[in-house]
Amino acid sequence: MAASAPLASTAPPSATRQMIALIGAGPSGLAGARNLQKLGVPFQGFEAYSDVGGLWNMANPSSTVYESAHLISSKRMTEFTEFPMAESVADYPSHRELLDYFRAFAQAFDLYRHYRFNTRVLKVEPVSDAPDTLWRLTTQTGDAAPEVAEYKGVVIANGTLAEPNVPKFTGAFSGELWHTAHYKRATQFTGKRVLIVGAGNSGCDIAVDAVHHASSVDISVRRGYYFVPKYVFGKPADTVGGKLTLPPWLKQRIDSTILKWFTGDPVRFGFPRPTYRMYESHPVVNSLILYHIGHGDVGVRADIERLDGPTVHFKDGTAKDYDLIVTATGYKLHYPFLDHALLNWQGMAPQLHLNIFAPGFDRLAVLGMVEASGLGWQGRYEQAELVARYLKALDTGGPQATALQAAKLGPPPDLSGGYRYLQLERMAYYVHKDTYRNAVRAAAQAFQ
Repeated sequence: MAASAPLASTAPPSATRQMIALIGAGPSGLAGARNLQKLGVPFQGFEAYSDVGGLWNMANPSSTVYESAHLISSKRMTEFTEFPMAESVADYPSHRELLDYFRAFAQAFDLYRHYRFNTRVLKVEPVSDAPDTLWRLTTQTGDAAPEVAEYKGVVIANGTLAEPNVPKFTGAFSGELWHTAHYKRATQFTGKRVLIVGAGNSGCDIAVDAVHHASSVDISVRRGYYFVPKYVFGKPADTVGGKLTLPPWLKQRIDSTILKWFTGDPVRFGFPRPTYRMYESHPVVNSLILYHIGHGDVGVRADIERLDGPTVHFKDGTAKDYDLIVTATGYKLHYPFLDHALLNWQGMAPQLHLNIFAPGFDRLAVLGMVEASGLGWQGRYEQAELVARYLKALDTGGPQATALQAAKLGPPPDLSGGYRYLQLERMAYYVHKDTYRNAVRAAAQAFQ
């Protein structure tokens, strides 16, 4: 825990039935804590590590960030509005700056005292099938015996980037095989022939790291990508434009054309041509990967067909030997303490109202299970604001709560903004930023 943080207190067992259990102290968890606190909704926070920050706290054993990790969105498009980042913070902050930011946020609003740190949530289960059921939590602090207590409701905010999505390959590889979750610093690549599988944001970042230490670096891709530079006209790219609302088809056409003015056509570097339009998958925000490919530091390879000892055979008929394969294949949603059925899990993700509310229960919600280009932490904060207002209205018997309960049962609103997102696991909870934020804000304003 940060040296200046006060110790958390444990609520008496008799009080927990009047409290919301909040799981996680990363960005979404802190947003939840702040909004519950603002409205006076009693809650108890749980965090498996000894401090706040979630994955941005590299000392946390569950963290999946690496030494060179920075935001891919700029600070002004990512920060909590009520707590701006300092002018001295970089445009694209490092994980160190972000951890300082989250600690400062928690201290400024006295959130540390609401958490039990070093406490894992082992199990979450409803006491009954009734919509307004209490919730039984089994937790364990350190090596102590597990504890069981009942809570009024549960808000889950344990993040979406902790459980590696590890692909299966045909054949066997005799070298090292990692997921990016196990990567921490570039010296791990020293002297090795490295193949990175996947050219998403993490894959490209790590490839750029690897060129300084590895003996060779290749990147294997199965689809085309849109590459966005971090700076346009000397400003963070996500702060330029966006004031004019255009139909999706026109915005896709205009922005993809403008993008080529800055990055050129990635096809000439060996990438497949995208079979989807811009914004139908998350773009790669990286100013250096095409630079290093253009300088011969990184080779672009086709999708993998099979492995055979040190040799990787690619689907274009080529083959090459490697010492290390790093799979940059993303993460799975992971709520191991809760039965999937309780979250209305369908296919690749839970189907929740506004990506937040479980339809079958009054007081079961998830924060942070949402992705959108440019959503930022303020988008998660607005989720938390809606949750806190709804829980408060449930306690006071407000009619707005009844209206939201009815909305949770469907039909679901269209949050796509007219875009046809790729049917991938990582896109299963993807939304259009403006459409989503407008829907969440409108729902929250109904409680005023």
